[in-house]
Parts: sequence; structure tokens; C-alpha cells
Amino acid sequence: MKYRNGSHTRYSIYYHIVFVPKYRREVLTGRVEERLKEVISRIAFVHDWLIEAMEVMPDHVHLFLSAPPRYSPAQIVNITKSYTHRQIYKEYKEVRQMLWGGSLWCDGYFVSTVNDKTTKEQVKRYIEDQKKDLKQMKLWDITENGT
Repeated sequence: MKYRNGSHTRYSIYYHIVFVPKYRREVLTGRVEERLKEVISRIAFVHDWLIEAMEVMPDHVHLFLSAPPRYSPAQIVNITKSYTHRQIYKEYKEVRQMLWGGSLWCDGYFVSTVNDKTTKEQVKRYIEDQKKDLKQMKLWDITENGT
């Protein structure tokens, strides 16, 4: 595993983070999906996080990143959710209408670290294959229903 360097530190910390929109609404599509990726990439650059893999699904976001030890997983999620909420709500009226409660994201999130049983490559492959599996399932559903 690759080590990263910081001021007086050397580390290898990787988090797999998943968070979902409020009510698990499928609002993260099209222009919103692309803009969300841009905003998250910018946040990562500013905070010196290295995104290994990212996928935005219609109803959830997968992030696999390395962050300096000064950031806890909770801080990473809080920074990401708060900034993306402001940007997406400001730019996309249709998202505000679908999520009338004034919040883009659910309160909770999933976080996992890479360890002996779950390797970095396994997590990256899982995230990168998210949309492939979705397309295969849709194709299978169409075939199964006979339409």
C-alpha cells in the first residue's frame, strides 16, 4: 500500500464512505450527478484528500479516499455533505422541490477502512462496478418481464 506524507506525518489511511439523499430520493442524476462529482473533487483537492474511486448513483454516493490523519471520518462526511448541500441546493431548483425538508442528505452514513480482509483494490473495484451492475440488472429485468 502506498504511503502519503504530510507535515511531520507518514500515513496510509483509506476510507470507503457511503451517504444517501434525504428520503433516499433518486435526485443524483444527469447534471446534478456531474456537478456533485465536480464539487466533491474540489473539496478533496482543497483538503488534501486523495480520491481513489467515486461513483454517484441516483440514490447514494460512494467515496473511496485517503485523508490525512487530522481528519476523522465524521469530519470528512460533515465537510462533504455540508458543502455539497449548499452548492446543489443553490444551483438546482428541482432538487429543492423534490427534497422540500430543506436538507439534501440523510443524517447517517456508512464508513469502512481498508484492512487485512478488505483490500484497497477490492473496494475500488466494487465502487467502479456499481453502474455496470445496475445496467445489467435493468437489462435482466426487461428480459425477465418479456418487454
